[in-house]
Amino acid sequence: MPSADEDLVFAGPSALAERVRAGEIHPRELVEACLRRIEAIDPKLNAFRTTMPDEALAAAEAVEADGPLAGVPIAIKGDTPVAGQPTTRGSKTHGPPEVADAEVVRRLRAAGAIPIGITNVPELTIFPWTASDATGITRNPWSPERTPGGSSGGSASAVAAGLVPFATGSDGGGSIRIPAACCGLVGMKPTRGRVSKMPEGEHWLGLSTYGPLARTVADSALLLDAMHGTIEGDVDRAPRFEGSYHDAAGRPPGRLRIAVSRKIPPGLIASLSGDQRDAWERTGRQLAELGHDVVERDPAYGMVGMEFTQTWLRGIHEDTRQVPDPSRLEQTTRRMAAAGRRLVSDRRAQKLRERRARTTARILALWDGVDVLMTPALASTAIAAEGGYGAGAFAAFNKSARFTPWTPPFNVTGQPAVTIPAGLGPDGLPLSVQLVGRVGDEETLYALAGQLEQAAPWADRRPPLAQAG
Repeated sequence: MPSADEDLVFAGPSALAERVRAGEIHPRELVEACLRRIEAIDPKLNAFRTTMPDEALAAAEAVEADGPLAGVPIAIKGDTPVAGQPTTRGSKTHGPPEVADAEVVRRLRAAGAIPIGITNVPELTIFPWTASDATGITRNPWSPERTPGGSSGGSASAVAAGLVPFATGSDGGGSIRIPAACCGLVGMKPTRGRVSKMPEGEHWLGLSTYGPLARTVADSALLLDAMHGTIEGDVDRAPRFEGSYHDAAGRPPGRLRIAVSRKIPPGLIASLSGDQRDAWERTGRQLAELGHDVVERDPAYGMVGMEFTQTWLRGIHEDTRQVPDPSRLEQTTRRMAAAGRRLVSDRRAQKLRERRARTTARILALWDGVDVLMTPALASTAIAAEGGYGAGAFAAFNKSARFTPWTPPFNVTGQPAVTIPAGLGPDGLPLSVQLVGRVGDEETLYALAGQLEQAAPWADRRPPLAQAG
């Protein structure tokens, strides 16, 4: 039988905030329930680098109980500045504790959310698994032998196991969507410039953005409602949005024209597993049954994979220049950074920025005739927990590319993209698909994802380790 704490946390942030606003439950009760579950279950998962019990309990007593996220505990990914905590980015070498929150954390607090802990990431958030010299291996609650994905793997593991109702992530090549797909969650990568990146301004030459990880479409949308917006200093600004993503998630999307594609971007070597192909095909049929016009059509990817790789490597190189002691970085990290330094000069980095507009225009031409693109999310269900940790740089890169060929192109174009659950494979692990929208159109993605969730609900599925507490 599920415990009272388990049922409470799995109720989700929308329901919990409503209960807080109604006076049915106090935020302190929510914080204490999450802390108990973290203490009982996280030793098996290693989702958290640290928790902040004293700060969270104090915030629970002071929080305004009328906000959209009133009193709901949230986990913050380990690349996001939180006042009083060092931003380690999964590394042994890092700066002192932050003096102020990142803008996105400030917005979450203003909405009533209570940061309860900092989640684990691979060093410098490079890879699609979560393992590092600094914090060890983070595991998937559906199967501890498998990865929760990366780089937002600690956040995804914590949400999937019901340690917290929701969490933040960041995505520079799939790092929200990949963990969501591995763990049976909803992972939204918003449009470039939708969510403030301050105090950084931008990360990885604009590839990376913050976004939400949650168990349902409505809860993901509620979190993005609180997170979105930019301030002075942000390099990119998405088209302004004045509505409610949460409302969009509960609204019929209307009849859409949806392209389905499982084409692997040229230059990448990957193979789609049978169970993931079945999930993609099954979702395509479901979309047609819901009344949408479904057509097979591939984006004009060109060599976007090569552009992504060069930009990613340059971003890694730039990150390593910011750490206090580069000699303490993992060997694989140093070699990836060296590749970025050798292959992507300052002049080359500028040319990549200039080429991005042409590449984006070519790929976006698909949306002249369709509203949404659906692709597989991953090439297979979650791989081994260690992923490519400890392997050489080339081996780790190769493993990444084979596992996640469909997510990086849309970091180059800056389009919104969301991965949603699509059943379970024969191995009992979550399957997933990716939905990609026009620039600035998260609204349509939430409406369509909400319709799919209503047609084939997934929120009642709980991984085995969620019941360990």
